Amino acid sequence: MAGSIPSRHDLKNNQLIGLPTDSHSSFLRGAAKAPAAIRSALLSDHGNQATELGSEIGIDITLSDVGDLPLDESEADFDRIRAAAASAAASGSRPIFLGGDHMVTYPIVAGIAEIHGPVNILHFDAHPDLYDDFGDDPLSHASPFARIMERDLAKRLVQVGIRTLNSHCRKQAQRFGVVMVEMMDFAVDAVPIPEGPLYLSIDLDALDPAFAPGVSHHEPGGLTVRDILSVLHRVRGPVVGADVVEYNPTRDINGMTAVVAAKFVKELAALH
Repeated sequence: MAGSIPSRHDLKNNQLIGLPTDSHSSFLRGAAKAPAAIRSALLSDHGNQATELGSEIGIDITLSDVGDLPLDESEADFDRIRAAAASAAASGSRPIFLGGDHMVTYPIVAGIAEIHGPVNILHFDAHPDLYDDFGDDPLSHASPFARIMERDLAKRLVQVGIRTLNSHCRKQAQRFGVVMVEMMDFAVDAVPIPEGPLYLSIDLDALDPAFAPGVSHHEPGGLTVRDILSVLHRVRGPVVGADVVEYNPTRDINGMTAVVAAKFVKELAALH
């Protein structure tokens, strides 16, 4: 029940893993600097470690920060990310990844699927990221969910907040059977919550730029922070992993987007 505090035995160990990479960004770079900025906001004295579900990080919830992966923009980065996701899942931990551009979701899900089998995905974004081959880069941050669905790494994909759907991505969504709650039709209760094993992916440009100016692709007319939290609080799990991606500190204002990202990390860690 939302608002109740699960016992320690019900709570999973969460691993926080940074992915400082933005080499597959199609417009602006800067997201590689995000993990450090989100950690700083998460640990800042401006707030505390309580979550809205009633549990506290460090008391009721374990959130072990294992640092950043040593990524170098080479082809080896894919397997480094995949292996880290698989290792965390195999250990019984629930990894929460700090991107980085949205490319990272593909190797993460590939690694988690090695342990849990095909997952279901709940994805918040302004963009569907379903391009077959964006800019001659099959690993583009505009294509991760096409790669995931092609490889049958996910059984069900639910996308929320979409407001840039072109004809190509609409066809791709039909091809893969994507359930899409476009922004113009959004209501908290209209979002179907997939069953577990569930993976959660939050692209910060799902939010209206008023709430998250620190992103590379400003897309007006988006979700509020409360919208996303309200959907997350409907999740009953089991959640096997999550990511918060596409924060670009070079475009932020007074670190406000970093604080939003840190808020999402806390609430993801608190999910049952």
